[in-house]
Amino acid sequence: MKTIFVVDDCNVNLLMADDSLSGSYNVFTLACVSTMFELLDKVIPDLILLDIMMPDIDGFEALKRLKIDNRYTKIPVILLTGKNDAAIKALGDREGAADFISKPFSAQALLNSVSMHL
Repeated sequence: MKTIFVVDDCNVNLLMADDSLSGSYNVFTLACVSTMFELLDKVIPDLILLDIMMPDIDGFEALKRLKIDNRYTKIPVILLTGKNDAAIKALGDREGAADFISKPFSAQALLNSVSMHL
C-alpha cells in the first residue's frame, strides 16, 4: 500500500484528507512541517500533500528542502492552498511542485490528483 503524508495545520483538512484517502493508502496526518521532516528519517512516503501557509516552516521552504535532498527529490509534492493566485502557482512550479489543490478541497479532487501522481 502506498504511503501519503498530509501536512496541514488545520485539523478539518487533516481529517477530511484522512477520511478520503485512508481506504486506499497508508496516510500520515501531520500538523507541522518540522514533524514531517522528523518522520522522513523513518518513513519515506510515495507522495506528500503539503499546505503552503504553515506556522513553523512554510510549504515553499519545505518543498525547496525536499527537492535539494537526494533522498526525497522523486517524491511528488502536491501543494494545498487557499489562494488561487498565478504567482503562488508559478513559485510552486519553480520549486518543483507536482500539482496544486485549492482549499477547501473535495474528496474526489483529492483522490483524482493523488492517483494521477502515483
